[in-house]
Amino acid sequence: MKVSHLHSNHCASRRTHDLRHSTATLLLDLGAAPHIVREIAGHSDLQVTLGVYAHASAEEKRKALTQLSKLFQ
Repeated sequence: MKVSHLHSNHCASRRTHDLRHSTATLLLDLGAAPHIVREIAGHSDLQVTLGVYAHASAEEKRKALTQLSKLFQ
């Protein structure tokens, strides 16, 4: 592989996308408000931020189900 290929626009563009995705995902996991993450990521629509970057972790699922089970106790 040529070194020049490593610095192509496609490679740089992909890396920028990866960093943006990681940043948005981590911010949401840390509890940052979705509208703030939307602004940082540069999305015009909050649904893009929530639909693409808001992944439910195993811990979040456990907490949600625990809260639900408390309703039936």
